[in-house]
This record gives sequence, structure tokens and C-alpha cells, in this order.
Amino acid sequence: MSQMPQQAALSKCPNCAEPLEPGDLFCGACGYDLSAVPAPPEDQPTLTMTGAPDGDVDWPEPEPATTGSTEPSAHRAADVPGTDSGGSPLPAPGPAASGVRFDRPAEPEEYPLQAPDPRVETPAAEAGGTAQVCVACRAGRVDGDGYCENCGHAQPRERDHMERESGPVAAVSDRGLRHHRNEDDFAVAYTALPDGSPAALAVVCDGVSSATRPDEASTAASRAAGDVLLAALPRGTHPQAAMHEAIVTAARAVDALAGEPEAAREHTPHQNAPACTIVASVVTSGLLVVGWVGDSRAYWVPDDRSAPPARLTEDDSWAAQMVAAGLMNEAEAYADERAHAITGWLGADSYELEPHTASFKPDRAGVVLVCTDGLWNYAEAPQEMAEVLPPDAATRPLHAARVLVGHALDAGGHDNVTVAVVPFPAPPQGAGSA
Repeated sequence: MSQMPQQAALSKCPNCAEPLEPGDLFCGACGYDLSAVPAPPEDQPTLTMTGAPDGDVDWPEPEPATTGSTEPSAHRAADVPGTDSGGSPLPAPGPAASGVRFDRPAEPEEYPLQAPDPRVETPAAEAGGTAQVCVACRAGRVDGDGYCENCGHAQPRERDHMERESGPVAAVSDRGLRHHRNEDDFAVAYTALPDGSPAALAVVCDGVSSATRPDEASTAASRAAGDVLLAALPRGTHPQAAMHEAIVTAARAVDALAGEPEAAREHTPHQNAPACTIVASVVTSGLLVVGWVGDSRAYWVPDDRSAPPARLTEDDSWAAQMVAAGLMNEAEAYADERAHAITGWLGADSYELEPHTASFKPDRAGVVLVCTDGLWNYAEAPQEMAEVLPPDAATRPLHAARVLVGHALDAGGHDNVTVAVVPFPAPPQGAGSA
């Protein structure tokens, strides 16, 4: 669950929510130092795509293009240089966003019914019937309204735990142990490029909880981005150009959700427009492309665990800004309660969209993990993520995704948890989970 930003000129104290006057340096109610909130820089225009031709496919030039295409030198993905949307080396994280969302709503310590553990099988329905057994008491039958006839508990919704695989790519999403609903969503797909070589893709979105209908935002974004990638790649569009367009289209889909009837806003007049973060990956036989906005992440873990793993994305977050500005080290920044305040998101109240994209040419086999902070909160460093990931993740991606989600649940499951596992290079048609 991502935390929500405010506008550049703070209207209320981030600490106590007391209204502020223009020019206030300290909160008049609690004395909070308002200079602790980093001042956002001026909006930056979206960079044009130049892309990097892949030697395996005769990619056309991405459009629009204002500079000549550049061929990145082969490198290990663990070095994480990549290229950004303008074809330049991927920069260190910096204050590239124009606002920070802090207005996270208070949540209860526990909800009455925990989501079922995906690693524990639900008892089968009674022979010859379609009756569902309650996940809470494991004894009562569930009536047509979704409540247990024995203990009265409402049963988990279908979205509380989702699993999906497409060819060699798989994803799992779980509500976690503390939230009343799952606000994450994802899309996975497997297709072929014009020359017949395979391509796998995964999109993961994390709804911003203090926004209106965050679950709808993540669903709209993941489906829109997945559809664009699935349509563009078989046409021969360069994966990095396709990724850029997919994020832009996902943003439009989330923006459209803000056009709700006025009557709907009467119930939540103080909430922001629907919003979410996004992270996605496209893997071909020789190229790995990632794209993101927000604080959901992509990790690279080589099959040879003696080689170093790497994080392929940089967060759009308060913590990343503090580290980039030299005001805190990484440990201090991520220990702060404001660490997960995002500075980039998809939604009608976002600032000028800045899709990040990067391309890599790994020199060895491995897997790409595309996940929300519900997972990486419990395995933040690349080496920690590699230690949790099963060694056979490339051949059993669905099993690997289940293990990673289980790790987050065992560690507390305080947030929704979503992860997609994408093997590199993309296996040929017919490959899948064992």
C-alpha cells in the first residue's frame, strides 16, 4: 500500500493535520517543523523515447524520437546502469517529482478475519455438493450471501488471493493479514515477437489506500498497461517504447476513474482521486526492460547465486529524495515514518507524468521479480530477496511467487502482497511452471 501525497503548498500539518497558513514554517498547533518536508522542484517534461536496438530482433525506431538511436553495450544486469526514457544512463534517485503524499488514513490494528494462508489448502467441499467450507472456523458451510452458517464470518472475496500464470511467467497477489481488502492487481502475459522469438511481460500495480477506490485504480492500470504491451510487442514495437506507452495509457485509464458522479463524492468528499503505483517488465531472448512510477520495484536475481542480484528500479518516494539529497543515509531514511510517502503516482491529481524506463542485457540466465512494497518491506536489499527466492524459480515461477508471498505473510503481512516472477531469457513456447 502506497502512502498518498499532498500538493506542493501544504494546506495542513503532516503531523497533526491542523490547517496551515501560507508561509508558515512551523505548525501553530503541534510545532512541527514544516521544513522537514522537501520542497518539490519544478515539473520536468516527459522525456522522449530513443530506445536501444536489440541484436536479436530488427526493432523499428521508437516514436517519437528526437535523437539518434544508441546501442547500449552489453553488461551484467547486476551493474544496473540501464538507460532511462531518453536513452541516457539511469541516474541515481533524485527529487524528480512535484509533490509528496502523506495523508495516509489510520487503520485498525487487526481486522476480524484474516485472509487465508495461500500455502494451506482449504478443506474440500462435501462429496457430491458445491458447498464451500468457512475459512475461519473450518467447519461451517457458507451460505449464498457469503457468510458462514456456523460462526457468521464473511468469507474472503475472490480478489483476496489471486494466482495466475501465462506460459513461463506467473504472479500471486494476497490481501495480507491486516487489510480488509486487496488493493493490488497485476497482469501477466506471454507472446511472440515478429521473428517468432518469445516475449514475457508482467505488470504490478499498488492502489494508494487513502485515495478513492484504489482497488479500481490498480485494476484499470494493470489491465491497460498489459493490453498495450500485448498488442505492441507482436507488431515489432521496441520494448522500451512499448513500455513508455503502456505506462502513459495506464495513467489515462486511472485518470478516467476520477470522472465519477458528484453523488459518489458526497460520501468521501475529502479523499483524493483514484491513484496507484505501477511497475512492469518485458523480457525477450536477449533484452530486459523495466518501467515504473512510484515505489513498487523490480529486482534481478541470477540463477547463479554466486553472482550478485540487483534492484532495477529507483523509488519515487520521500526516502529516496532524502538519500539523493544527502540529508540521510538509506537506513535512516527508510526507518523514518515518512519513508513510504510517494512522490510519483498514476491518478488525476498527479503532477506531470514522468514514466521511468530502463533496459538491460544480462549476460546470464536469471529471473526478474516485479513486486509491491508489501513484499520488499520484508526483503528490501537485493541479497535478501535472492535468499528468499527458491533456486528453481526460473522453471517453477508460480511456486516461487507463492513462496515469496508466504515469506511476507510469515513476517507479518501488514500490507497487500503482490509479486510476479519472469524468467530471463524468455523461454520458448510451451514452457511453464512445474
